[in-house]
Amino acid sequence: MNESSIPMLTMLQNGSDVRGIAIETEKQVVSLNSDRVERIAYGFASWLKEIKKLAVDDPHYPLRIAVGHDSRLSAEKIKSALIEGLVNANFEVIDVGLATTPAMFMATQYVDYDCDAAIMITASHLPYEYNGLKFFTKEGGAEKEDITYILEHADWQYVYWGNMQGFVNHRFLLKDYASDLVEKIREGINDSENYREPLKGRHIIVDAGNGAGGFFATDVLAVLGANIEGSQFLEPDGHFPNHIPNPDNKTAMMSIQQAVRTHKADLGVIFDTDVDRSALVDHEGKPFNRNNLIAVISAILIKENPGTTIVTNSTTSEHLKTFIESLGGKQNRYITGYRNVINRAIQLNKDGIPTSLAIETSGHAALKENYFLDDGAYLVAKILMTDAALQKEGKNLSDLIADLKQPVETDEVRFKILSDDLTLVGANVLEDFRGFIYKSVDLDVEPRNLEGVRVNTSGKYGSGWLLLRLSLHEPLLVLNFESDQKGAITQLKADLKAFFADNEDLDDSLL
Repeated sequence: MNESSIPMLTMLQNGSDVRGIAIETEKQVVSLNSDRVERIAYGFASWLKEIKKLAVDDPHYPLRIAVGHDSRLSAEKIKSALIEGLVNANFEVIDVGLATTPAMFMATQYVDYDCDAAIMITASHLPYEYNGLKFFTKEGGAEKEDITYILEHADWQYVYWGNMQGFVNHRFLLKDYASDLVEKIREGINDSENYREPLKGRHIIVDAGNGAGGFFATDVLAVLGANIEGSQFLEPDGHFPNHIPNPDNKTAMMSIQQAVRTHKADLGVIFDTDVDRSALVDHEGKPFNRNNLIAVISAILIKENPGTTIVTNSTTSEHLKTFIESLGGKQNRYITGYRNVINRAIQLNKDGIPTSLAIETSGHAALKENYFLDDGAYLVAKILMTDAALQKEGKNLSDLIADLKQPVETDEVRFKILSDDLTLVGANVLEDFRGFIYKSVDLDVEPRNLEGVRVNTSGKYGSGWLLLRLSLHEPLLVLNFESDQKGAITQLKADLKAFFADNEDLDDSLL
């Protein structure tokens, strides 16, 4: 391999995923092309053999790899290159076509598939020109260091060649995954009078954002008897013509809220492109996302597992902590990144601390009972089971979080880092910000914080908090605010402006 190509490939790493530009635009050149994808397949083969210690050279039992994709326009091209590399590396490949990221992991768990590993072609909610790869084995998703290894060994020379030739089979994984969800919901609701259609009489709308989640309406909810009239954007379309497929996006959430109100539905469900994230809205259009979503699923799991710990990312509300503790649970506020919170939950369980959930405000939710897999569809399924029980009591999901105090104001400001040395600039700004806060009145650094600088407000700012942290994936510093006092955030911005204006490495125009 030309050594100069290694840095090019490693630049495709995005934490524990691979992401790049797959479609040329006026502003973007292709970075994730067929040649690189094929070589990544060889790096994956090397990783399975050398790191995961799986036998790739047994002519009688070739490793079986599932490959699937979401609705992106570049999916078929990338899949072809990926499968070519996997076949050359002597794998049995199961091409499952349109799929979700959680379904791809389940291909390693379902007995009928028994895949040794799986690869999902997706770039989550990013614009249409992007695409990427997520990797799984039976143990779970690849870690950041695994992606580094795969990209650094993305060449023919790292593959051990056996005496057999790989081959391809085709299966419809998404259909089997949907059937699995249907049975789990039936068993979870356990309605003896209407076991086959336990959601009969419920009107539930799905917004798939033209991603891969449309199946949940037609192959799960409708099969369970629900009325899905008003469901929207179910057809896969990689142009994403209606809105960004992202439950954490305000426009996307407004779309599903309006649909629920217009059709007078009982619930609304919205997914991201590859269905590893989700959110809901109630019959009034009230959103169950971010802190509210965490509160709903926490209430369910704490009732089932008294005293359990809930791991969240750092930007959760102080009110959420109070709510979780009022139910008898515990919150472990950790650093941003879905793999980070998942790994934290797994480690806590190993350390003897019962932990049932790892969840981010973005909508990534991984339940212990479901392999600690961040699965947006399973999250909704779990909530629907509880919703059915609440209906029999004349209650609804809003009743679960009636005691969750809501902030008066929230806001977010994103500062673009103008220097190429993101890590150094970010660390310096955070350290200077900490010093600035120490000298400020009515602002106190929160000592129990693992990411960035979290600050508690009091006095003239009222009760609230703010958090400055380095973005996980973009050249940004992100400043989140939450306050119980009207006008406090405006005052905070004004008082903080001098600090950010003095830093030449930051664009403070959005403050």
